[in-house]
Amino acid sequence: MLIQFGQQLGDYLYDVFVAKFDFWLAFGLIAQLLFTARFLVQWISSERAGQSVVPMAFWFFSMGGGLMTLVYGIAKREPVIILGQGLATLIYIRNIMLIVKNRGSGSKVEKS
Repeated sequence: MLIQFGQQLGDYLYDVFVAKFDFWLAFGLIAQLLFTARFLVQWISSERAGQSVVPMAFWFFSMGGGLMTLVYGIAKREPVIILGQGLATLIYIRNIMLIVKNRGSGSKVEKS
């Protein structure tokens, strides 16, 4: 039973990542990597500061990865991705606007 499960999992992974590999899959994977990079940026910034901080780069990675994921969702006609990333992107843009607006007034965001 375990061997059969392993074979089915291998077949599934091959089908998803190899047999169906095309431009949009590569685009979506790059979008997800960009989006995930925001956590690495935030973690490194927090470690350097010795406290939890959200650097400006976090929001730019969020916006870039989110927009790319939104384009992917539109191209693949995925309503869950379209709704989720469409709304999230508005939040990322608004956060960037607030940071830029409050930069001179001692914002709590690390500038990196």
